[in-house]
Amino acid sequence: MQYYPFRQLFGMRILVSGLFFFTVLVSCSSRQSRDSAEILNQSWAQVEQRGRNQPVTLLMWQGDPYINKYMAGYVKPMLKQRYGIDLTVAGGQGAQLVQTLAAERDADQPSQLDMAWINGETFYQLRQIDALLGPVTDKMPNARYVDFSNPFIGTDFQQPVAGMEVPWGNVQLAFIYDSQRVPTPPRSFADLPAYVRSHPGQFTIPNEFTGMTILKSWMIALSGNPALFRGEFKPEVYARWSGELWKQINALRPYFWKQGRTFPEQLTTLHQLFANGEVAFTFSNNDAEVDNKINLGFFPTTARAYVPTPGTIQNSHYMGIIRQAQHPEAAMLVANFLLSPEAQLKKMDPNVWGDHTVLDLRKLSPAQRTQFENLPTRRYAPRREAIQGMAFEEPAPEYMTRLYADFRKQVIEAQP
Repeated sequence: MQYYPFRQLFGMRILVSGLFFFTVLVSCSSRQSRDSAEILNQSWAQVEQRGRNQPVTLLMWQGDPYINKYMAGYVKPMLKQRYGIDLTVAGGQGAQLVQTLAAERDADQPSQLDMAWINGETFYQLRQIDALLGPVTDKMPNARYVDFSNPFIGTDFQQPVAGMEVPWGNVQLAFIYDSQRVPTPPRSFADLPAYVRSHPGQFTIPNEFTGMTILKSWMIALSGNPALFRGEFKPEVYARWSGELWKQINALRPYFWKQGRTFPEQLTTLHQLFANGEVAFTFSNNDAEVDNKINLGFFPTTARAYVPTPGTIQNSHYMGIIRQAQHPEAAMLVANFLLSPEAQLKKMDPNVWGDHTVLDLRKLSPAQRTQFENLPTRRYAPRREAIQGMAFEEPAPEYMTRLYADFRKQVIEAQP
């Protein structure tokens, strides 16, 4: 995934079930949404009592079979067994979610969604329209295992989470290459231009979320000072270092796949090109995804992942509970379960998903901590402790939206 999904830019073209969102947009109900204070002032025992035996509709990206299997084969039956909750997972994300919730709010209708998988720009946009219920994490028993002072968890694209979304997983951008074709990959962003020139047609950048994360990481690396990108958006910082980025990319464009005349619009397309041997590199926002794809038989067994120096962006992804949700207590139960040590352990197994936990292992019991420490090791991806010191914080959302627009304007549309 590409994950996380999460996690598309506002205005991006995304695939959503048309029937589902048609139902959302035209559905009418005389039932008015309950007051948020009434929901949030309940004790957890009351949340549990009211949330049991209710349906929950979760909107999330469904582009990865391992994630889908985790949800359908583990999460759904566990929720049914423990709470009698019937979880429905609907496909979609990003701009469509924001537009749908804004339409429901303007129509003063309760939402057909109870929760959604979000982060970054989507979190920012949902906060702008007051579409999230919260703060909710202070209610959840399993939130005690999270270190919210960790900047890679407690902030989302430089925005304080402040209980308005529930951490679910933590990932870092990785380069994936075929070691059979590329015995010595470029180990730094500084080495990348020379490599691309020497190996034409093997490298490209997807024109979507992961591609923009590559560009952000590259821009930060060019600056030599990640601290410049912390805090609120700084137009002068963006102007200077995006300008350097476009100069470098446009100089390399003739050496890209298809001579840089076109760029994959989806990460799944780039993954397929890599699997077919048409390019030698692909990417993932999940530093452990290479293991999943090899286990699935999709990537060649010679695929490997690494983080180029000086580093790449690390961030977390979250579950947001919808303010207009019809089953908010049940959604809170779902989010709390997803945050539980057992669900986080299952998700972190590279043979299941490989999504890194958001839990602070120091806060777990010795037995729980041992389980995490004894998970199967990553065979093809770097160990997390080896790349943690190469993690950049996510800049403010405006860097991503500007990069997305300018990549199209400065690179794609500027081609001769």
